Amino acid sequence: MEHQKGSLKSTITVSLTNYLDAGSIVAGASGLTLWQNYLGLTETNLGWLNALSANCFGAALGAIIGGRLADKYGRKTIYTYNMLLYMLGVGIIMFSFNFPMLLIGFLITGISVGIGVPASWTYISETSEANNRGRNIGISQLAWSIGPAIIFLLGWLFSPTGPMGKDVRNLGAFVLQTNDSASLDLFGNRIIFFTLFIVAFIAWLLQRQLKESAEWVQLKAQRAADKIKMENSYKELFTNIVNVKAIAFLVSIYLTWNFVAGAMGFFMPHVYETAGGLSNETANFLQMAMWGLTAIFSFLGFGLLADKVNQRFLYAVGTSLGLAAWVILTFVGITNTTALWTFVVLWGIHAGLGVQAFYALWASELFQARYRAAAQGIMFFIVRGGAAIWSFIFTGVYASAGFYAAGYIMVGLLAIALIVGVIWTPNTRGKTLKQITEERYGEIKN
Repeated sequence: MEHQKGSLKSTITVSLTNYLDAGSIVAGASGLTLWQNYLGLTETNLGWLNALSANCFGAALGAIIGGRLADKYGRKTIYTYNMLLYMLGVGIIMFSFNFPMLLIGFLITGISVGIGVPASWTYISETSEANNRGRNIGISQLAWSIGPAIIFLLGWLFSPTGPMGKDVRNLGAFVLQTNDSASLDLFGNRIIFFTLFIVAFIAWLLQRQLKESAEWVQLKAQRAADKIKMENSYKELFTNIVNVKAIAFLVSIYLTWNFVAGAMGFFMPHVYETAGGLSNETANFLQMAMWGLTAIFSFLGFGLLADKVNQRFLYAVGTSLGLAAWVILTFVGITNTTALWTFVVLWGIHAGLGVQAFYALWASELFQARYRAAAQGIMFFIVRGGAAIWSFIFTGVYASAGFYAAGYIMVGLLAIALIVGVIWTPNTRGKTLKQITEERYGEIKN
């Protein structure tokens, strides 16, 4: 069942969801200051955009819906319809001319991202061979990091002072029939969202052709034969101590890390520009370089090593690099060029080797098939919902106390993620999902 042909092909197809997830977050981030100038947004407005986006509550809401749907109706069902919702969201953003319209577009896009994530990681794990699960998750993380790298490259090229900034502004003047400077500065960001629309359309065409997970097909047949209601499975998800411990562990590492990474994903270009005094062009270039490193180490680091080396050691190394990055940026200073580039390099490597990839792997391994996607949906809801609340705290701290106060908090959060992950690293490497399930639960019940 786990040795299915074409797992690499299906992994690549499904991984487009990750490209669009991260891409939608950083597309907004790359032009955040431009949207602020165009619409006259306050820091509170920016907090709402982040809170309802794919970075936070929008994805949280979608995940808790999508996880349940993926367990009840199948993983493929999600891929048949979800990209249509994503295209609607980015389409609204592309044509936004006021704050409510922009907010609705971010929310719809976020819900779509949330719906797709639990099905994505579950499908990849269930269609992977035991000795290639880490590799395939690494490929999905590669897509997750390539998205921002490409988006920030476009953001750098299309920024008002970027290499193509003048040409983009001229195109904007022709299309929009305006000479308003703020509107023309923003036109490049609208083009970036259009590229996400095109990729989402391609993903929809490809993902509709996927075959259903064989493990879910078997589960569906057994449920029908034994007349088992799916609701009974969810009761066990919250009452079985094995599940409770797994949820507590995974939420602990992912929530603390996501508070840092989520704020970075949406606000970091804005921070570079305001606290670091950099231009929009330079801010996007730094993020492009960071995500380029993340892409490289997602596959050449995590993808090639996760199935072969001690995962506790790999997690410790990767997460320590992220902690070191924030220590340097906070205690040496964001205006120090050497510290800034050291931060970019260390965090870029960390993001490929650290918490995000391990969470995606372990969250898809530690639960039974009958509520595997739902468990991920619930955890994603908790994490991204918490990140939504944190976005307001972060903007409040940043606006009132400045960057360095926020930096101290980031260091503390990453230290928690490092300690908890190293102590409770699960022993799942090289085992089939069936073996893992039997070791954790005993006789498998469907």
